[in-house]
Amino acid sequence: MIHPSIHPATPDAPSPLIIDRKRKLTPEDLEAAAFPLRIALSDTAREAVNRCAAFVKEQNAAGTPIYGMSTGFGPLVAFGAAPDPVDQGYGLLNHLRSGQGEVLAPSIARAMLLARVWSLSQGHSGVSLRVVEGLCAALETPFAPAVPEWGTVGASGDLTPLAHAAGALRGEGEAFWEEERLPAAEALRRGGLKPLELQGRDALGLVNGTSLTAAAAALAVRSARRAISLSLDLAALLAESLGAAGTFTSPELLAASGHPSAESIALQLQERLKGSTAHAGRPLQEAYSIRCTPQLVGAVEATVQHVEQVVTSDLNGVSDNPLFFPEQGKVIHGGNFFGQQVAFAADALNLALTQLANLAERQLDLMMDPNRNGGLPLLLSARPGAQSGLAGVNLAATAIVASMRRYATPASIQSLPTNGHNQDVVPFGTQAALEALRQSARLSLVQASLALALRQASYLGARKPTSASGSALLEFLSSVVAPVDPDRPLGDCVRRLATHLHHRSDVSSRRAASRS
Repeated sequence: MIHPSIHPATPDAPSPLIIDRKRKLTPEDLEAAAFPLRIALSDTAREAVNRCAAFVKEQNAAGTPIYGMSTGFGPLVAFGAAPDPVDQGYGLLNHLRSGQGEVLAPSIARAMLLARVWSLSQGHSGVSLRVVEGLCAALETPFAPAVPEWGTVGASGDLTPLAHAAGALRGEGEAFWEEERLPAAEALRRGGLKPLELQGRDALGLVNGTSLTAAAAALAVRSARRAISLSLDLAALLAESLGAAGTFTSPELLAASGHPSAESIALQLQERLKGSTAHAGRPLQEAYSIRCTPQLVGAVEATVQHVEQVVTSDLNGVSDNPLFFPEQGKVIHGGNFFGQQVAFAADALNLALTQLANLAERQLDLMMDPNRNGGLPLLLSARPGAQSGLAGVNLAATAIVASMRRYATPASIQSLPTNGHNQDVVPFGTQAALEALRQSARLSLVQASLALALRQASYLGARKPTSASGSALLEFLSSVVAPVDPDRPLGDCVRRLATHLHHRSDVSSRRAASRS
């Protein structure tokens, strides 16, 4: 199953999510969709959906050419549609339900549904109100469609994943009820949900958008936010454990860099290091993995800001074709389903996450080396020779980073013509977004490995932090994992740390956001 490494914490009594054209959908909303959502359609959204659906019906009856209603699909646009619009729509879903690969995690599939219903609710897609209401009803339960990963090239939208989702909402194929995978009809029955009945343009409207691309990228943004916060926590504790001077975070230094994001990150590091003391025996200049943390993480922060802006724009746009403008009496055919913007952004996020992993792995390596870690034992072994300490964790982290580097190859330029050359250039945004999400899961394991090393270093005699932030983090790490003495299997230990740090960093990132 394709999934992020850690699910978000269960929300406490969430307030209703009002779908309104004036309210922006955010990456936080997409993450909240992992659990049942209370959703309400505003009167404005209802009116817009009904008005557009009526306009499409009028235009079709008047003989206006409408792709997918009066014509075939893709390169078959030169041929007439099936006489019965219902047969036409179901034929579309059936031929697109040809996906392959692992099934997406329920949290990703549900985020995709929320992104799709938001786009359809803008009143430019021409779907019926009952389809929008059906999606909302499904999201209010633990229902999630079983959606295979492969089958979309990110142009004409995420056709195949969304077709599998539409099939599940009709009671066909498979779905999840919470984490249980079962026939879709049974999952609908458990939720008291009626199978969707599709008419007119409903089927094409459900599948003709970049909703999986945008949803996966939004979830990756949320993971990146946590990773940034955790990176600063770990870097500050590392500096304190070694007795490094905090001059590398000086405001004058970072202001001279010309990069506001680096200044912001340095200030956050200063806050974490408040109350720390330097050790006279440290070198004049620390290794880059300490000294250049504001510059590196600042660049990641700037990238995440850009990606979040692009993703938020996509989530609140209308990725469909054609679009309908009842107020102007227009039916306009075009390419809003072409997910190039998010494809580029997701690839940039992939690179940023990989560089955060490079930083964490180098910091971990520093802690394993007696020549650089303040004289602690090699590989942080409690009894060098008789025990191997964190040697295995070190190896695994190195392997993960090597894997991340291989998967950092951009997807957004891997265009391959397909669909009878109807789709002669494509962005592969879905693969870019899903890979960025997977990279965030890999990064969490590397950062957890570094956290384990810092906890072990304290046990072996590293300098105790004197800052409130460092003391709290070390106390937290010590409460989650025991020292490695004697040797024991550490795979589960790293994964447990990753889970706990994920939720701790989520709280930290929210506090930082509230202060900014």
